[in-house]
Amino acid sequence: MTFSFDIALVWLDLAGVFFFAVSGSLLAARKQFDIIGSLLLASLVSLGGGMIRDIILDAGPPAAFSNPAYLAPPLLATVLVYFLFSSVQRFTSLLTLFDAGGLALFCITGTLKALSFGMNPVAAILMGVTTAVGGGLLRDITANEVPQLFDARDLYALPAFVGAALTSALWHSGAFSPATAGAVAAVVFAFRVVAWRRSWHVPLAVRGWHRLGLDTSEYRGRD
Repeated sequence: MTFSFDIALVWLDLAGVFFFAVSGSLLAARKQFDIIGSLLLASLVSLGGGMIRDIILDAGPPAAFSNPAYLAPPLLATVLVYFLFSSVQRFTSLLTLFDAGGLALFCITGTLKALSFGMNPVAAILMGVTTAVGGGLLRDITANEVPQLFDARDLYALPAFVGAALTSALWHSGAFSPATAGAVAAVVFAFRVVAWRRSWHVPLAVRGWHRLGLDTSEYRGRD
């Protein structure tokens, strides 16, 4: 990758860190954590996926420890939620929107970094998905929530798979650019949000099982 491409990748990564950090702070607010807990949860969700990626790739110290800029978005998100949360309405919608933004960006940056380290397309796609869902998984477990990754009423990993696959295809075809990256991010973001609003889901683990206790009309009307 060229130097300019490296810079663009860092900025995409930082934007994803911020979006995920806001989702972590919003969840901390809902759980009535104190501000330190909010900062820690924001840091966990926003930096966790990238740390997993860098460790697997053996890329040296994770970016969160080698580049101080990565520490700024969680701090900014914590401060913003602290001052603005009392006036925020439609909490669930806001959390989902920021989470979808982080998912859309991280599935791209995770795939790109894996490809730059020489991973084959399939491995790079899996790395992109791991980067995208890893932080959210850590956030939900830490906050004692059912991880969205395993929620039968929602689609979470599938939009990340789509984004990672598109990124890999664009990279190998030579068509990847800031414009196409933006288009991929928009597709993933829209897919994630529409799936959430319309309660789209994939089949359960065994054919014939039913989602007990699930009233889909309740989730179509989610705020």
